[in-house]
Amino acid sequence: MTSNAPRDLRRRALRLVQDRKHPLYLFALKPDELFQIADISRVSRDGGGDLIGYQRPEVRKHVQNIVDYLNSNSGQVLFPNTLILALSSAVRFVQVRGPKVEGDGVGEAGTLILRLPRSGERKPAWIVDGQQRALAISRARRSDLPIPVSAFIADDLETQREQFLRVNSSKPLPRGLISELLPQVSTVLPPNLSARRAPAALCESLNRDPSSPFYGLIRRSSADRRQRKGTVVSDTALIQVLQESFSSPNGCLFAYRNLATGETDFERIQRLLQVYWSAVKDTFPNAWGLPPTQSRLMHSVGLKAMARLMDRVMSTADVDDRSLPNRVRKELAPLRTKCNWTAGTWEELGGLRWNELQNVPNHVRILTNHIQRLHLNGAGTGR
Repeated sequence: MTSNAPRDLRRRALRLVQDRKHPLYLFALKPDELFQIADISRVSRDGGGDLIGYQRPEVRKHVQNIVDYLNSNSGQVLFPNTLILALSSAVRFVQVRGPKVEGDGVGEAGTLILRLPRSGERKPAWIVDGQQRALAISRARRSDLPIPVSAFIADDLETQREQFLRVNSSKPLPRGLISELLPQVSTVLPPNLSARRAPAALCESLNRDPSSPFYGLIRRSSADRRQRKGTVVSDTALIQVLQESFSSPNGCLFAYRNLATGETDFERIQRLLQVYWSAVKDTFPNAWGLPPTQSRLMHSVGLKAMARLMDRVMSTADVDDRSLPNRVRKELAPLRTKCNWTAGTWEELGGLRWNELQNVPNHVRILTNHIQRLHLNGAGTGR
């Protein structure tokens, strides 16, 4: 800041009084103003061992995801989430003179005046919530983006910590709900969500297409109690196996996504999934469509094992070949009498009873290996 720079930052604001000791202010800041007035109070301990601050370390990947979004879409971005600041009681608010809005009575318009600190002086604000967003905003190219801010007066650290804990105490969104929302969002998403978008869309299609073997069988977060009746397949498990097939070079879906452009051949993937899982249904008709408590084929452990066999069987399949459905059914035929999905004991798996298989890494691994050995040993018999 030069010696001629203004000493105050003045900003139009709305004051809300819920607690007279801690009035709230709603206003906006430009990205380059944010860290002129606000600091991040990092959690640590002083020389005497006492706890100071409350903020977690920077999550670089998360921050970079936000920066990528802010720099994307030719600058057409929405950033509606407010940052929450704690303000020093030294800030001033000057209410606008003139007639008030009739019937309002909940807010007072005015100007908030924050003193810009000189070098070595303490800043008048601390970031209580949104530190990762604040860091991203400061590093993005959008210097003109107005950032919504919600701030309250609180000099004491206890109040700041209390509010920090309250705004961070909510539970994360259920994975199933996120999976249902992803196909409806077409804008740039963080990589972890973007990777799940295509599998989530395919899961939705498999559940809604009347010709799909999974039609009406997949549990979705949006379903009411009546719609959930008869659903036996976990959408999370199905999306996970589809995502694995997309992401692994050995997965049969890997070749249907153009890594350079991000385009996915949904039509041919849907045909592939339809052919394979219809063959699974035809191979094990008595185990298909039952609740996981009655059939381990519909349990996550069975779906994962059969999905990994899908990668082996369908990796070189020509989905345009009309003879493909019959060929896949023949590939699976040797498994028909060898799998104990609904009764009996898996002798080759150490004598596990059919319903002792669980969705844990070891059981998924040994069942997958066993299923694939059965398939290999079936060469020349059922084909």
